[in-house]
Amino acid sequence: MIEKLKREKVFYVSIISLLLILSLAFFNIDAFAKSTKNILNFLLDRFSWFYILVMLSFFIFCMWAAFSKYGKLKLGKDNEEPEYSLISWFTMLFSAGMGIGLIFWGVAEPLNHYIRPFNLQGFTEEAKTFAMTKSFLHWGISAWSCYAILALALTYFQFRKGKPALMSSLLIPLIGEKKASGWIGNTIDIFTIFATVAGVITSLGLGALQINAGLNYLFNIPENITVQLIIIILVTICFIVSASSGLNKGIQTLSNLNMLLAAVLLISVILIGPTLDINKNLFKGLGVYAKELLIDNNNIFVTGNWYKRWTIFYWGWWIAWAPPVGIFIARISKGRTIKEFLLGVLFVPSIICFIWFAVFGTMGFNVSHTVALTAIKRAETAFFVVMNEYHFGYLISLIAIMLLGTFFVTSADSATFVLGMLSSNGDLNPKISKKFIWGILQASLTVVFLVAGGLDMIQTVSVIAAFPFAFIMIIAMISLKKSLKNESLEIPSLSDNKKIEKVI
Repeated sequence: MIEKLKREKVFYVSIISLLLILSLAFFNIDAFAKSTKNILNFLLDRFSWFYILVMLSFFIFCMWAAFSKYGKLKLGKDNEEPEYSLISWFTMLFSAGMGIGLIFWGVAEPLNHYIRPFNLQGFTEEAKTFAMTKSFLHWGISAWSCYAILALALTYFQFRKGKPALMSSLLIPLIGEKKASGWIGNTIDIFTIFATVAGVITSLGLGALQINAGLNYLFNIPENITVQLIIIILVTICFIVSASSGLNKGIQTLSNLNMLLAAVLLISVILIGPTLDINKNLFKGLGVYAKELLIDNNNIFVTGNWYKRWTIFYWGWWIAWAPPVGIFIARISKGRTIKEFLLGVLFVPSIICFIWFAVFGTMGFNVSHTVALTAIKRAETAFFVVMNEYHFGYLISLIAIMLLGTFFVTSADSATFVLGMLSSNGDLNPKISKKFIWGILQASLTVVFLVAGGLDMIQTVSVIAAFPFAFIMIIAMISLKKSLKNESLEIPSLSDNKKIEKVI
């Protein structure tokens, strides 16, 4: 028994700690909500510059790694081929990385920026471009750079160096294998589990809120915590069954279904929408986005509540989501080269996000001012309010609810799989019992935080958890750089060009 406790200490410490947090939140809801809000305000006021610099460093490192001499290295043994086809790989990337958020914010975010742009007049052409540019910023390459950094480091150490699929494995080049597998490494793995759970409950909360809002809007089903609890229970049963069926049968099948439904939804909206306006907003927004990517959007001296509420908040959110998404991407990316991996992770999902926001954002721009103002009152109903103004809007809303359900299951499914790996010493096929425990705990935490403060509370918790994890991601970059440099000394073909080493 003692040996089992030692072997499973990360699992037991994580479970006990999260149960304590669950109890504190449940029995002291008001105090817990106030404390988390104060912590969030402190981080946004004092550390906005830190979030901006960290996200910028992720993007620069990804570009360096992709186009350096290391880009041709395989994430695995030199003769290994990818485990999944390119299409299946892309669908799993997309489903795990964005999912519910695209439907939740696809209309709501551009419409918010269009009506209340920073330092601009609302409901103008300039506001449309601003709305597109900022939506692309928040959901594009910067977000995927965050995922890519962690996924790249984990894939490299896991499949090329043969280390366990744990965050603590990233410490080996810096502190040695013995310390990395000791209390220091265990602490890192526990922090990773906390950040993963915080990120996942955000997605589950968003999904429950929007599915309930959609059912209320379409079928007049009551919108309350009881209905949201029923939704979470049903989805929890689905994703536990899916997670128990394994990666190939469960997540891959669901991811392919997600992409099919997402394509049907996107194409349907394009067919009924203002195509010329969509194209104009897409390309105009992309032009400004490309120009501002490395300059205006990385100004560490930004001030004002708008940037704190949107850009800085998003940076914290993506860092919180980096553990489950990064670890999952690592699990499905064996056999690809560093360059192929980074270009695929950074640009393919980003392009889909650009098109998505251009299409659904334009649909929001083209409704009356009265409808637009009604839509932004509640983010969870914005999609349905806007679609109701178009032909076949009811049918499109039904497809969106189905897609929300499958995205919901996929996000929770992949996170349950990741949590099982992290709490099983990096086992690539964790026990079903552990997946079951993590599934129940995730669902319970989501319900408690919804009761405690709804959308604001669950987003706040994820951003707070992201702050300490940002330092772990910085360590991951340093460790990967050191390991790549050591490998270049071992492989003659990587030792020819010394200049690239000086880039970073």
